Amino acid sequence: MTIGSDILWTSTEAAKVTGGRNHAEAKWHANSISIDTRTLKKGALFVALKGDNGDGHDYVAQALKKGAAAALVSHVPEGVALDAPLLIVGDTLTGLQDLAMAARAQCGGKMIAITGSVGKTGTKEMMAAALAAQGQTHASPASYNNHWGVPFTLASMHRGTDYGVFEIGMNHGGEITPLSKMVRPDIVMITTVAPVHIESFENEQGIADAKGEIFDGLVDGGKAILNHDNQWFDYLKNKLKDRDVTLYSFGAHEDADARLVKFLPASNGCRVNAEILDEDVAFTLQHSGKHIALNAIATLLAIKLAGGDIKIAARELGKIEPLPGRGRRENVDIGDPNNPVILIDESYNASPVAMQASFKVLALIDPGRGGKRIAVLGDMYELGQTAARDHAALALPLKAANVQLVYTCGPLMKNLYDALPDEQKGAHRDDSEELAKIVPDVLAPGDVVMVKGSRGGGAKPRMQVIVEALRAHKKKDI
Repeated sequence: MTIGSDILWTSTEAAKVTGGRNHAEAKWHANSISIDTRTLKKGALFVALKGDNGDGHDYVAQALKKGAAAALVSHVPEGVALDAPLLIVGDTLTGLQDLAMAARAQCGGKMIAITGSVGKTGTKEMMAAALAAQGQTHASPASYNNHWGVPFTLASMHRGTDYGVFEIGMNHGGEITPLSKMVRPDIVMITTVAPVHIESFENEQGIADAKGEIFDGLVDGGKAILNHDNQWFDYLKNKLKDRDVTLYSFGAHEDADARLVKFLPASNGCRVNAEILDEDVAFTLQHSGKHIALNAIATLLAIKLAGGDIKIAARELGKIEPLPGRGRRENVDIGDPNNPVILIDESYNASPVAMQASFKVLALIDPGRGGKRIAVLGDMYELGQTAARDHAALALPLKAANVQLVYTCGPLMKNLYDALPDEQKGAHRDDSEELAKIVPDVLAPGDVVMVKGSRGGGAKPRMQVIVEALRAHKKKDI
């Protein structure tokens, strides 16, 4: 998200930065970057990336027809005009990275980079929204946090940006370092370290090391923010001992620089009292989870370190609604408009830590008249050798949250289903589309139903399918 409409790249600048050449000596200027013709806006520079799902060169003609100012390509694609505005480079991903580094070099704003096992996207969204009220703010769209998402976000940044907020993710060690060095953040944050993506690591320490790579791009004199409540706090702190970096922390711990003083949860949000570097602040959130509140005070700490006003930021945080797939709630009328089903959409992703946090939120929401709490859960991926045990272990926190009925999806979730008492079992299916045929018909007015699971494609369970089926259910005649 960027506030500003000035020219982003000209043909001359882009050619100089990338070492490419403008086909047919075309002159153009672009006001945005695009890698997808479905979302391309008129005047964008279309970057033809090659990936597992296809080659962007196949869509260049379509991009130009839709109004792209030019296309960044490695060769002249078929179907384009002889004088088409093309910037030809050796490799389009490298070209995008060149644009990214040039955009970073020409911007004097404060750059903030966020990583963590869970919570990084939500924290990035909170920070971007809170900073947007205080200056021109640019942030990663959606979860653009990988080897192409980070350079895409940087290359799309206008030089007048006051605040840049970047999410950086990883699946393996060594992936964060080059991205952090590209961003060269003034402030970095690690939301937490947990056994997520552990399948690619020998142990949880390996995950801590991988998250700690975000320090590699931190500028001299920069600031690092760590979770004081996390077991890896001291380990990560030690990585900074020989750096010209100032460490700050957040959490409920009494020594935290941003300390959660009071947390009052409710079914529709929470009230938070915090102390941010000796400044008291109170605010509300439209999220119920304590983990969200902790990331909110980390956000305020980062904003204060960036020179922002945390009172203004805290007010903006209260306006943020949960994102689709990340806790957004909606009412579904299945026959009694005064007693609807409450649908909680947590379908975007999942891990053992995130599952348990979601169950605590579900426990706060009282069902309506005659209703019950229902969880519809899909496989959690990349858990390695402990996957079966981690899924089965969810039975206890589900019981603690007073969830009366559980539906499971995917071969891994079968471990949970088998661990549930008979009275809590709804149904199990390996395929989400099959489960989507069952769950809507068992709902009753007043039910509270949460859908959560890891993303997947093909035959893997895709929990969004179930969310869509539940939404469509309200259109039926009951």
